[in-house]
Amino acid sequence: MSGFNLLHLISKSQPVALRSCSLPSGARRTKKTWPVSFPEEEMRKRLTPLQYHVTQERGTEGAFTGEFTHHKEDGTYTCVVCGAPLFSSKTKFDSGSGWPSFFDLLRDKSVDLTDDFSYGMHRVETTCGQCGAHLGHLFDDGPRPTGKRYCINSASLAFRHKDAAPSSSAAEGAAAGSSASEGKTEL
Repeated sequence: MSGFNLLHLISKSQPVALRSCSLPSGARRTKKTWPVSFPEEEMRKRLTPLQYHVTQERGTEGAFTGEFTHHKEDGTYTCVVCGAPLFSSKTKFDSGSGWPSFFDLLRDKSVDLTDDFSYGMHRVETTCGQCGAHLGHLFDDGPRPTGKRYCINSASLAFRHKDAAPSSSAAEGAAAGSSASEGKTEL
């Protein structure tokens, strides 16, 4: 029995078409292939336990508990690990899901997409295009013009206010952007 038919039997719903996200099923980039990498010890020191769990262990925070769920300020959301710019506040919307949601990326290559078959379902995992940190998932139920919903964990994000000057290094951007980290993201 094929995996497609097995999924149909388990879910007892209409068959769904599975789409490839450019990597073979089960394939993942390793930490060594990302343009930016940090030693594990350094990340454990500057990230909170929740930030580390979400970004490095593909975890998730509880719905409606994240710092940026109801955040409304103008600026740029960046990766909490490397400081790479990911989303503009202009593309953030209230999806009612309990996690910050965005309908578009700041740059095309700022996020990588990977098939995720955890928990017996197919989802599309989003990771930082620079360091590979787990961000959340992508769904096709967002608003126009893209129809996409990037459902992102607050713990994987930092925020840079519109009026703040961009930092000189990625690590400084991650340190300056997160107020929920209780000072742990500073180097």
